[in-house]
Amino acid sequence: MKNWINGMTIRVSILSIVMTSIGCKDKTKETPIADNNKEPETIVAVTSPKWSQLFIKNEGWFGGDGIFGIPMDGKEFVAATDSTVTLFTFGDTMIGHHDGQSLQPEDFLMINNSVGILKGKEPNADNITFYWKESEGQQAKALFKPNTPNSRPHDYYWLGDGFVNTEGDENLYVFAYPVREKDTTGIGGFNFEQVGVNLLQIPKNSTPPYLDHTQLETPFFDSATQTSFGSAIYVNTESAGAPDPDGHIYTYAVSNQEGTKGLLVARVLPEYLTKFDHWKFWNGQDWVAEMEEAIMIAKDVSNEMSVSPLSDGRIVLTYQRFTMGPEVAIQIGESLVGPFEEPEIVYLTTENDTHKTYFTYNAKAYPHLSKPGTLLASYNVNSFDFWADILKDPNLYRPRFLEISLE
Repeated sequence: MKNWINGMTIRVSILSIVMTSIGCKDKTKETPIADNNKEPETIVAVTSPKWSQLFIKNEGWFGGDGIFGIPMDGKEFVAATDSTVTLFTFGDTMIGHHDGQSLQPEDFLMINNSVGILKGKEPNADNITFYWKESEGQQAKALFKPNTPNSRPHDYYWLGDGFVNTEGDENLYVFAYPVREKDTTGIGGFNFEQVGVNLLQIPKNSTPPYLDHTQLETPFFDSATQTSFGSAIYVNTESAGAPDPDGHIYTYAVSNQEGTKGLLVARVLPEYLTKFDHWKFWNGQDWVAEMEEAIMIAKDVSNEMSVSPLSDGRIVLTYQRFTMGPEVAIQIGESLVGPFEEPEIVYLTTENDTHKTYFTYNAKAYPHLSKPGTLLASYNVNSFDFWADILKDPNLYRPRFLEISLE
């Protein structure tokens, strides 16, 4: 397999590392709990080896970050069955082959996005298939590439959260973030930037490589604060299994303000999802039309996260505290807009303990794949010395899974 580690690919990997920390203070070394700076007294999550093992591969797809899990029947908060199909979306993805112990530079390449489709409720390796595009020369390519009025030839996508709009047009929707290189000659700084928030509209029953999808540019991005909607979606509808449905789709954004990554929220009715002037934003008291008036409902969250219901109707946020670092946190709220209690650190990742260049980030949960009384969650692993470490540890760049006790 042809080696594709050229300058552009290297910048993509670096981008996946640093964009998680742009615009906020590095707090990964601070104590994890804001309440009196106490260390966590209880760890209420355990590793889930079977789910983690599902993403250990030696051939074809063998790594990726940015994972989200979308039930294709739209039953976001209903326990999966043997007939459930889950779409996993990924950002930067490793394609190639290795022996499980080491990796040769000529035997792999990185593409910008891919998907995996799992059949059933269990992490059975025989029931998951990964998909990407291939060129005429059979070189791997990203599934989705920006193709909108404002896109440019070398733009690429990372993928955000998504859902099946069962109470609207029944299409699959996935948020997609166009990223572009920029000229920093004479000014310094990062030579790339996110330039928008797009929405992929994938018709019902479409299959990979999704050649029939449509790309919609949205107004839900602000470059000054890096406000970017699609970090999490909560489908508050009866068909999704929401415990207290009001019929709206809630979409969350991470925004860099006041030295922290804060969480904003918008909502829209399913039938108006693509009519962007129908979206409303929470300003602390009411739903308003101006995105600029949205307020933070939580702080110190990660770029990717999840919003899930508890059995008593309350809401739980799951995220990596301060974006990058060992602290997987949950935060309980009275409603989809809060108020939220203080964050609780439920797990401390250990990858950096044994590999000093490794770091963890972007924890999130999968309600439909969770057992009663728990939340199945994942976090990503990466390295500040990626191109050296991946050769020595081919399976480092993949999600690890946890089961978080909610009882």
